[in-house]
Amino acid sequence: MLSKNLRTAALLLIASPLGLHAIAERLTPEQMRDASFLDTVSIPTPGEFFLAVDKQCQPNWSKLLRPSVPASTSDREHIALQLGMLAADGFMAIEAQDGQSVKNTARDTLLLAKKLNVSQQIVARSQSISDFADAGNWSRLREELDAMQNDIRLCLLEQKDSPLVVLAVAGSWVRQIDMASNLLASDENSTSTDLLVQPEIAKRILGRVENLPENSKKRPIVKQLSEGLHTASALMSQSNSSLPPSAVQSIASTMSAITAAAADVDSKK
Repeated sequence: MLSKNLRTAALLLIASPLGLHAIAERLTPEQMRDASFLDTVSIPTPGEFFLAVDKQCQPNWSKLLRPSVPASTSDREHIALQLGMLAADGFMAIEAQDGQSVKNTARDTLLLAKKLNVSQQIVARSQSISDFADAGNWSRLREELDAMQNDIRLCLLEQKDSPLVVLAVAGSWVRQIDMASNLLASDENSTSTDLLVQPEIAKRILGRVENLPENSKKRPIVKQLSEGLHTASALMSQSNSSLPPSAVQSIASTMSAITAAAADVDSKK
């Protein structure tokens, strides 16, 4: 079970920035820093981001779905990054209204969560997701997927695995930008690239990745993530509103490379 303090922290931080001060004395500095990272960095949730993309591009979401992510690695940093990307994949499947893909994503999430010792708290969520997918209840699926990701991250904080929380958040954001940048790069008529202009988020996540423990930063997948965030931050900083096609193409190739590496268990070696 999660500690009462951490659950209270999450609820208050989501409800109001002032909630941070009300519980600060009941959390360790490390817990406070990591709980606030989840909610004050203003990273769009996958659900919010994909709804915004849908309004601008109206893509064929079914063609964007990818096969299940392999779950055979035991590398914890690699698993955390995959978990974040799976969150984005789940919301993409909802946009495609593909219930089976949503169920596959929940299954893979549970398999990976077991490797990080946080599966007990999300078993019920996984079953609810399966039930809602069978019923085609897309709005409830969005809520359950959000709740599942929050449960995983809070469980990791509880067991003092904050580096894995950072990587899960990074993975979700990378997969969002991967999908959106590739959509825009393949659409010659698209002129709206404002969804990709997120340099401050890229810099904030990069700062947290660069402050990971040395043993985590030495992992090839984390090194590639760090390099990719550097590249994305620089490209996104070119404009406050729109980006040239060359920048969109570069962001797409950079994010796709990280996504591919996260899905390749050999990249952990």
